Amino acid sequence: MITKNIFDKAKELFELEGFAFDSVSAHEGGRNRIIVCVKDGEKKYILRISELNDRTLEDYLAEMEFIRYLAENGAPVADVISSKNGNLVEFVEDEKGTTYISLFEYAKGMLMVDNGYRYRKGAPLEEYFYNTGKALGSIHRLSKKFEPEHRRASYFDKFNMDYIGKLIPDQYSELKKAIEKRISAFRELPVDKDGFGLVHFDFCDGNYHVDMSTGDITVFDFDNCIYCWYMFDLAHVWTHGVGWCMQEKDPKKRMAFMDHYFETVLEGYRTETDVAEELLKQLPLFIDMTFVELLVDEFECAEREGELPDNEDIGIPMQILIHDVPYAGMGEKW
Repeated sequence: MITKNIFDKAKELFELEGFAFDSVSAHEGGRNRIIVCVKDGEKKYILRISELNDRTLEDYLAEMEFIRYLAENGAPVADVISSKNGNLVEFVEDEKGTTYISLFEYAKGMLMVDNGYRYRKGAPLEEYFYNTGKALGSIHRLSKKFEPEHRRASYFDKFNMDYIGKLIPDQYSELKKAIEKRISAFRELPVDKDGFGLVHFDFCDGNYHVDMSTGDITVFDFDNCIYCWYMFDLAHVWTHGVGWCMQEKDPKKRMAFMDHYFETVLEGYRTETDVAEELLKQLPLFIDMTFVELLVDEFECAEREGELPDNEDIGIPMQILIHDVPYAGMGEKW
């Protein structure tokens, strides 16, 4: 719950007097409060207020520095907007802790879900898949050259068994063993500037808008950005593509669709940057990496609520990891 004092301070710092405000419903366990700010039907921004106290000023400054760098160098991202003090991040301290505040451009277009997952009239879905890959490739191409002043966390800073072993209760012992097996495999992956850098880490259709007049994609919400393999973002695109063929009962047809889908994504991606073939061959392992991230996030959200995660949210990814099911089960009979 955002206090009036925090909200008034945010309006003052980012000169938002005279704007209309519409709070976006937070998803369960969400870590930020998102408010759409509109004035005269022309100016439109996103105000983000973060009250969890689980990240530092350095974390937020590093995120904003990355977004500004991407925007200034032509990546299709919603830029961060400076406060009246010229800061990309502002913070307010009170007895509850520190609240961090940032303002962003409103991304042109709309969410796919808000259009009923219908793509723009007269254009094939392949255009959408291609443009998704191209937008991601643009971000990765620039990330490979990024030399930041502020530093975000790296993958193993968080995804290690010291942390995960404490986070996940012992009643999930099989899952913990399955994750430990994957963490060991991840540590064997090559780490170099061409394959490992600052990634979005939540690149999906909930975090970009599509301009239905042109097909252009604008990416936002870099709140989870972390140093990781670029293949993680690509595998995340893969796992979010399964919705297009989930109704198909024939596993061979599902996998044929996924092969076509991902190859089209890669076509767009490769117009901006390349991906090493040895990492592409590890796609099943990177798909598992996305499930490890999902499960850790679910347990973190549940812990904040003082409960265990809902089995509906963790059941399938948990079984995939425990039973070593490749390709998210797309090639398996249901």
